[in-house]
Amino acid sequence: MIEITTIDWLPIYQSLNEKSYAIIRSFFSSEECNHFAERYGQPELYRSVIDMQRYRFGKGQYKYFAYPLPDQLQTIRTSLYEPLAVIANQWMAHLAIDNKFPQLHHELIQQCASKNQLRPTPLILHYEKGGFNTLHQDLYGYVYFPFQVVFPLSQQGIDFEGGEFVLIEQLPRAQSKAEVVSINKGDALIFTTNFRPIKGTKGFYRAKMKHGVSPLRSGERYALGIIFHDAG
Repeated sequence: MIEITTIDWLPIYQSLNEKSYAIIRSFFSSEECNHFAERYGQPELYRSVIDMQRYRFGKGQYKYFAYPLPDQLQTIRTSLYEPLAVIANQWMAHLAIDNKFPQLHHELIQQCASKNQLRPTPLILHYEKGGFNTLHQDLYGYVYFPFQVVFPLSQQGIDFEGGEFVLIEQLPRAQSKAEVVSINKGDALIFTTNFRPIKGTKGFYRAKMKHGVSPLRSGERYALGIIFHDAG
């Protein structure tokens, strides 16, 4: 795993402001990705299993980790939160939203608990041929953090074909814009959970964001997701 303290956050902040997403290349090694994917079959690690087709979320399956999270997962969640809280608070100020995120992740979790959001949200997703994920937002309750991270655990072009990560930006009084984001096994993709600020002639305005995964044409795709707030 990359040493988080060595990450240069300035270009990440710039990318998030300009495009609503940023990529940290080779966050995990291939071996670490394989380790996470292999743990998909260990039921004791998870609090629930979701059949996406049953709930019309798409086609595939994902599993939410239970508390206590695996040590590496907990470290990633807490360490990535702090630098992202800086830009999250900048976004709230740009949009004149009366909300300030705490500096430390455990304080965000305390806010979640005060709203009865007690269930952990980090997860692993699994798709096979024909699998996909419909456009959505991972909010889960009153308290939500405006960024989340996904780590591909499989390599497009080798382990699967298709299965592209898709972001949709909906601007006020305009057609929606779609962007396919190219990410490789082990990369970290940081993206906005709900909306992003865009600077206009009269100040900042809000662009609504959703994300999803296009259908797999072949193979299997695993991904690890880090969501910083807990679920109700």
